[in-house]
Amino acid sequence: MAALLGRSCRKLSFPSLTHGARRVSTETGKPLNLYSAINQALHIALDTDPRSYVFGEDVGFGGVFRCTTGLAERFGKNRVFNTPLCEQGIVGFGIGLAAMGNRAIVEIQFADYIYPAFDQIVNEAAKFRYRSGNQFNCGGLTIRAPYGAVGHGGHYHSQSPEAFFCHVPGIKVVIPRSPREAKGLLLSCIRDPNPVVFFEPKWLYRQAVEEVPEHDYMIPLSEAEVIREGNDITLVGWGAQLTVMEQACLDAEKEGISCELIDLKTLLPWDKETVEASVKKTGRLLISHEAPVTGGFGAEISATILERCFLKLEAPVSRVCGLDTPFPLVFEPFYMPTKNKILDAIKSTVNY
Repeated sequence: MAALLGRSCRKLSFPSLTHGARRVSTETGKPLNLYSAINQALHIALDTDPRSYVFGEDVGFGGVFRCTTGLAERFGKNRVFNTPLCEQGIVGFGIGLAAMGNRAIVEIQFADYIYPAFDQIVNEAAKFRYRSGNQFNCGGLTIRAPYGAVGHGGHYHSQSPEAFFCHVPGIKVVIPRSPREAKGLLLSCIRDPNPVVFFEPKWLYRQAVEEVPEHDYMIPLSEAEVIREGNDITLVGWGAQLTVMEQACLDAEKEGISCELIDLKTLLPWDKETVEASVKKTGRLLISHEAPVTGGFGAEISATILERCFLKLEAPVSRVCGLDTPFPLVFEPFYMPTKNKILDAIKSTVNY
């Protein structure tokens, strides 16, 4: 299964993803996997702001992915607590809590379950500041949700719904690629003056390991990062897909193709300038994400770059994404945008 997905089941580290990096914190720390980095960020958020709260389904005993382990014991059940199985109610309560000047850190157990809360996020949280003429806001709201494939999740535990929320002015959408990024970006989201939807790549919760500084640090939102420099083609992705794209870049390099790889990090509002500068250098663009190709956020990136870089492009923009089907179970390897699919698209685009 892992071979078909183009992913390795061994523990992943990210030494190659620091090339050309721009980080707030460059010092080393101790090795952590991604869920432990999330847990550390939540500890810091609760410790540094007495008006911060963590709540959601099963978070009181650590959550299904253990991201909230130890929080209730340290900060008490008045600040870290379980909720009923009602996503609309969870987010609605978070909006009200944030509107009163608190930091509401909401957990949606799986991103697939976020849809009952869609109205609260889109029609309430996103519009709260605008409709009051900036007299009121719920900017202290952060919604965490594990997204994406995990190898056996099927259609109710594997979806990537980020594009739905990228159509909504008034919220931010952020997706980390690694433990160090997850901690710094999550702390930035929690402290940002706007509501944020923070999607966590659950496939990486235990597979991704890297050194994470133990202290409090933040990574700026809406700043993409060139994590691999190249001259022949620009690749853009986010979250867990960056690992797959990195593997494709390494294989392309063996065939003499120099790939520039960009981690978008923040999808809304996204860093158009970094992507534009890279495409004007390479003349080619490939975007890859797990969500279905039609209406995926890759289409927005493609349209924007066509508007800005039309005369610089040497080939059509390529998208390597999930298929336009419900997320399958046994056919997941055929659905996924694997390393080999990306490598074929790289070669096709470069040789256009």
